[in-house]
Amino acid sequence: MSYKLNRRRLKKIVDRLSHLPRGGNFFKYIGNKAHASYLQATKSTKVAFPSSIMLEVTNHCNLGCITCPREYDFGKAMDKGTIQLEKMLKVIDEVAPYIDSIGLTGLGETLLYKKLEETLKYIKEKNKGIQTFISTNAHIPGTENYIEKLAPYLDTVQISIDGVDKVYEAVRLKSDYSFFITTAQKVVEVCRRLNVAVMFNFVVVKENYKQMKEVVRLAAELGIENVNITPVNLSSITAWGHEYYEVFYGNDFKKELEAAYHTAKDSGIVELSVWDIKTKNEFRKCHLPWNHFYVSWDGYMTPCCAKPFPKELNFGNVFETSLMECLNSKGYRQFREMWYRNETPEFCKKCHVIDLKPVNIDFNITLN
Repeated sequence: MSYKLNRRRLKKIVDRLSHLPRGGNFFKYIGNKAHASYLQATKSTKVAFPSSIMLEVTNHCNLGCITCPREYDFGKAMDKGTIQLEKMLKVIDEVAPYIDSIGLTGLGETLLYKKLEETLKYIKEKNKGIQTFISTNAHIPGTENYIEKLAPYLDTVQISIDGVDKVYEAVRLKSDYSFFITTAQKVVEVCRRLNVAVMFNFVVVKENYKQMKEVVRLAAELGIENVNITPVNLSSITAWGHEYYEVFYGNDFKKELEAAYHTAKDSGIVELSVWDIKTKNEFRKCHLPWNHFYVSWDGYMTPCCAKPFPKELNFGNVFETSLMECLNSKGYRQFREMWYRNETPEFCKKCHVIDLKPVNIDFNITLN
């Protein structure tokens, strides 16, 4: 098992170092990094300005995937809407001197938000080196045309794919695989021409794990260099019990994962990354209390992207106060105290970072 940087992450680091903030913002950026290191060294429950955030531009979606939390109890109870541009830009203003990457994505289909170009352009005007990221299910007519408009301000497009052919349609309900694959091909062509990275993201469930290698093979055929495989997260899927994770412990799954690994290696193109499958899982293993923070479309600071439901738990509203007030609020600091004690919050029960047991394999693989 390997923790080495893959090509995509290495390129992101190089791009960022090539476009660090200038003038007074350079000293803010460096000072913030030093402050973050100091807080970590002293085991403070406070955090510095974040290096990465996710802004949920919408939680509306055109599909109904069985892997998606929005299709279960928490998702059905959530308020639905689209982020207000002016409020989002205010958050971007707050973090711009310090941030390394901003993801404009969340529970919904990102391309349903029609002000992406304006938002991405605003981010890059703040600093060209801020890495920008979106995710799409590639199921909206004209997806490739929209992405072509976004390309000058966009670094990475993630395409969600949970199988091929009929398995894809069985997992990603309301979908049409033929439409998807045609759209994905067009998106890859646009991104290759305009120098935007493309990656596949594959969420593993019982229905699709035997197609991991098929998705890797498809990525190689399309010229997609990165495929990320992640297990379904049960923390926000109320219909499935903890025993669902048993599928990942079986020899059949291990055999399929190894086949996917060798398919990627033999392709000479694809780098395959998976979750940390070997080390002990526990709350202290989760990095999300400390970075890659998530803001819901209506401004709530939720603990993570896997269960972004403010009605279940939130640490304030960044539109009403500020991002940093929420990040260092009393509730969030108490949450981090639990992390230091390695005491799993009720909110985090069933999360695969905590409750999925290690998977014993004998081959080396890059971790996401």
